[in-house]
Amino acid sequence: MGSVFYVIAIMGCGDGQTQCSQQRIETVRYQSAAQCQAAMPAALMRNTDIDFPTITAACRQIGTSMADRVVKDRRS
Repeated sequence: MGSVFYVIAIMGCGDGQTQCSQQRIETVRYQSAAQCQAAMPAALMRNTDIDFPTITAACRQIGTSMADRVVKDRRS
């Protein structure tokens, strides 16, 4: 099993938090979901330049096993 970490995805959304799309991924990696969630308010403050009515954030789990799967799928 590969190592797992969490990153913060910054999402831009229309009014009422509808039609959200990922705009950025923060480069900092967190060891746990709790650490990632605790860092979300600061990440949102760093990304206020995104041109959407609403900006949100979400923690995404990523790891080497996920990356290996993507490479394998591309070879198929």
